[in-house]
Amino acid sequence: MPETSAPAAPEEHRFPCDQCGADMRFAPDRGLLVCEHCGNTQPVEGGPWRGSALSELDFEAAIARHLPEAEIEEKRVVSCPNCAARFEFDPATHAAECPFCATPVVTGTGAHRQIKPRGVLPFALDENSAREAMTDWLGRLWLAPNGLREYARRGRRMQGIYVPYWTFDADTKSSYRGERGTIYYETRTVTRDGKRVQERVARVRWSPASGRVARFFDDVLVLASNSLPKAYTDALQPWDLGGLEPYQPQYLAGFRAEAYTIELKDGYVEARARMDQTIARDVRFDIGGDQQRIHDIRTTVSDVTFKHILLPVWLAAYKYRGKTYRFVVNGRSGQVRGERPWSAVKVAAAVILALLVAAGLGYLAAMNQ
Repeated sequence: MPETSAPAAPEEHRFPCDQCGADMRFAPDRGLLVCEHCGNTQPVEGGPWRGSALSELDFEAAIARHLPEAEIEEKRVVSCPNCAARFEFDPATHAAECPFCATPVVTGTGAHRQIKPRGVLPFALDENSAREAMTDWLGRLWLAPNGLREYARRGRRMQGIYVPYWTFDADTKSSYRGERGTIYYETRTVTRDGKRVQERVARVRWSPASGRVARFFDDVLVLASNSLPKAYTDALQPWDLGGLEPYQPQYLAGFRAEAYTIELKDGYVEARARMDQTIARDVRFDIGGDQQRIHDIRTTVSDVTFKHILLPVWLAAYKYRGKTYRFVVNGRSGQVRGERPWSAVKVAAAVILALLVAAGLGYLAAMNQ
């Protein structure tokens, strides 16, 4: 597949150099906007929230569509016909590849109304560092096809993508009913090998238990996209959310931004499931004893707030012998995940070698007898 240049950024992510007029790009290694034409630099500054804390938005107001209009934006997006990813495109661009699955796409005129991002975690790794991390990962895969490893060595261009997430805060109070199990031992006499012996047997004594637990959840993180396998994105954690900056479009200069495809209410369903798991763990700790049984938990949730944030991912997506392979790199930590490629020739050779070794060992064992 021939080397391709980076697709143009959407108009709202373009920042012309004040010296030569060329597009500037956010440089992760410098934390600045850099003009690749003349080398001019510019700090990331300005914007409605710059210098202020990342404030939360009211969940109930958003579900009722009562958020202020200032919190809503309209983006020109294109949907991939293969993986359904929605990502922003420059209106002047008419055809390109989907950055998530390498499927050719033709841009349309669709617009997507969405809740504005509140925060962004800027890229800390540049493309070269991300490629090095991916190359190291592929190099450790002994049974990977040589073509894929050669792909990494050639240093093909990777896509810097800001992936959408929801974060949820909530105050919870839970009452529960259950049982506390206390282990005790009984001594009994049994017959073994014709002899009567005594042994200790563990038993559990159960007693009723009830009580209340409370927990405040802060920044429960939920992926707001179906474009990448969840197993990949989950494996990129943990994210250093303490490094979140108030959203500035300058951070997106030179990168793509994906529009969320998991709506807020659906994201909250996943967040609640995670909260319930943590609450159940709290209940077991509160019951105490050696074992616990939970019969009922009733939780009251209040003061639910949320943020729409963007997290940085370097992505390589390409087709090899008819199959699409994707690799993702955490744009902050360099953690890599991807589809495990296998070489049929290498696997067959490994199986044959194992059979030969087994046959050799069997022959030596037979000779020794």
